[in-house]
Amino acid sequence: MSEQAKHLRMLEALLFAAAEPLDLPSLAARLPDGADLPALLTELAARYEGRGVNLVKVARKWAFRTAPDLAFLMEREKTVTRRLSRAAVETLAIIAYHQPVTRAEIEEVRGVGMSRGTLDMLMESNWVRVRGRRRSPGRPVTYGTTDEFLNHFNLEDIGDLPGVEELKRAGLLQPDPLASATAAAGSSMEASPLDGSPLDNALEEESLGLPENESPPNGAAPAEAAAAPDRDAGAGPEDLAADTAADAAEDVPGDRRPEPESGSDSLAAAPVQEPEAGAQTLSAATPSDPS
Repeated sequence: MSEQAKHLRMLEALLFAAAEPLDLPSLAARLPDGADLPALLTELAARYEGRGVNLVKVARKWAFRTAPDLAFLMEREKTVTRRLSRAAVETLAIIAYHQPVTRAEIEEVRGVGMSRGTLDMLMESNWVRVRGRRRSPGRPVTYGTTDEFLNHFNLEDIGDLPGVEELKRAGLLQPDPLASATAAAGSSMEASPLDGSPLDNALEEESLGLPENESPPNGAAPAEAAAAPDRDAGAGPEDLAADTAADAAEDVPGDRRPEPESGSDSLAAAPVQEPEAGAQTLSAATPSDPS
């Protein structure tokens, strides 16, 4: 076997085992010195021409590729079942029960904005189609269901869709928990605040500041009656005497003040001292008789 034939076999093996296309420096690094790489590639491409596998040059690199006319043998068709998202199911139900319906009406029923991909997916499934345009400002597009929708769900007519009561009996439609809670709260508010259990009544009376089974005094607010302390409770004789003296002082009319008792520690005004004899007083001088 000649050296050219050996080099050709080596090149064929390298290209066949490569996981990606190889450039000229990569091939030359693995071939023996003196190998005419351009001539070998030309000869190998001519040898594989017309076969099921061809040697082609892609992006300045060389690789084996399947013949283009045999590409159909490599194709494989597979049916992929895609589950509808929650947004798509809600949109489909709104269109089915309210058709013809616009995009704005769908968003109003759902309470959120709708992405364009949701309607596109339903239209690709051939369940939703464009019905026309509404005769209103802006001429919005209206949507409706197709015959494929009826065929898929085994319906003779769109009027055969189940109603609310049928969905509830089938367990497919649950009552709204928010509406139930609101109704229960409304019924409980109709009752009197003190018509509940003993514990609720005690808590209500405590919030009003009242002892149990007792009403507020006449002319006084409940909070003031509960907060008013008993001044004489726990007071001793000395405290009572001091309070009596303070009350008497408040009842004296005018600027008169009670006389302090002997030995009393109360604060009283000190008596004015008489000036001593011979003391110099500030008085108006009597003018002397000029005579």
